[in-house]
Amino acid sequence: MGVTTTEPDTESSLLLPTTTTTTTTNSTISQQKIPKDTFHLAYIIYFTLGLGFLLPWNAFITAVDYFSYIYPDVSVDRIFSVAYMLVGLACLVVIILFYAHKSDAYLRINLGLGLFIVALLVVPVMDAVYIKGRVGLYDGFYVTVGALALSGMADALVQGGLIGAAGELPERYMQAVVAGTAASGVLVSILRILTKAVYTQDSHGLRKSANLYFAVGIVVMAICLVFYNLAHRLPIMKYYADLKIQAVNEDEEEKGSLTGARWRSTLWEIVCSVQWYGIGIVIIYVVTLSIFPGYITEDVHSEILKDWYSIILIAGYNVFDLVGKSLTAVYLLKNAKIAIGGCFVRLLFYPLFFGCLHGPKFFRTEIPVTILTCLLGLTNGYLTSVLMILAPKVVPLRQAETAGIVIVLYLVVGLAAGSIVAWFWVI
Repeated sequence: MGVTTTEPDTESSLLLPTTTTTTTTNSTISQQKIPKDTFHLAYIIYFTLGLGFLLPWNAFITAVDYFSYIYPDVSVDRIFSVAYMLVGLACLVVIILFYAHKSDAYLRINLGLGLFIVALLVVPVMDAVYIKGRVGLYDGFYVTVGALALSGMADALVQGGLIGAAGELPERYMQAVVAGTAASGVLVSILRILTKAVYTQDSHGLRKSANLYFAVGIVVMAICLVFYNLAHRLPIMKYYADLKIQAVNEDEEEKGSLTGARWRSTLWEIVCSVQWYGIGIVIIYVVTLSIFPGYITEDVHSEILKDWYSIILIAGYNVFDLVGKSLTAVYLLKNAKIAIGGCFVRLLFYPLFFGCLHGPKFFRTEIPVTILTCLLGLTNGYLTSVLMILAPKVVPLRQAETAGIVIVLYLVVGLAAGSIVAWFWVI
């Protein structure tokens, strides 16, 4: 499996702009035997990193019971979503415009992982020192939103750098990262179910639950720091790093340094090359974030399951999201036109979920809502994985990292737009 780009199939090329690339053949690096990923260690590292950079967000959003108890007059889910996504979006724009072409992903990812740890420390420390389970201390809410915004900044640094780096590698490593993001949701859902079963649902129990989420997040982020810096020592990662350096050097010898007007022109070419993949990603996450988690946690209710209902729905979504993102390791849909069409088909979730609120009585029961939520997760996972894997392969190796960052920008645009559209369920 190599890092050379692949041409979209004939049918896809009717819709998607393509960039024809060639593989360098006159170098000793490209002719070397590709080292084996011994014990699949590189795959495990990228999977863990994918799990890590979404864990802070999942920790904040899964501790919603605690935050809703402390701040009862605030729509916590929706405010958290807007704050996190908009800050991440702004930071990604800055990274793409000023830093993506400098290939300093190593520094950005390490900085982002450090900021994640700081942001995750804020909530338990503030709770222990100041809030102590008391209700209505809204100064604490502003600090919490600030910590969440810091996590959004860290997410832009880590996710942009990691997806960009994975875009330069064989497809399985991008699949590992994307599957890891789903695994973070499953991990936090498991923690949520355990804490709800073990701890009382009063202020004391909710504090313990929230502190556990953030403690686990801090531990995982520390592991990610170690893993990421270990990855660069692996022979297979050194091989692809050398291949990237070779591609950069040859490109600079042929066309000159990638700065100024040339960088702006190249960036525009990359955006045009991946635009349809990006549009598909935007549609996926506008639909998903406008329904999950706000609709799931605040708008549907069950007389039978009571406060377990939203927890089960969130766990179901996360499990099927992981299933969808893992399926691409078994079968990867190569036809981008079909994948993007599937993204638009997901708009049907709007009338279906609307029916769960205002439709016939049966449609408002637990079974239809649960099935729809699982399908929302499954389609989100599979289509996201397909488009994230395919997009960086339609540009030359030198541009694959930037293409990955651009796709992340599209993703965050979708997340931000979806978190804003989620308010229409309230309106």
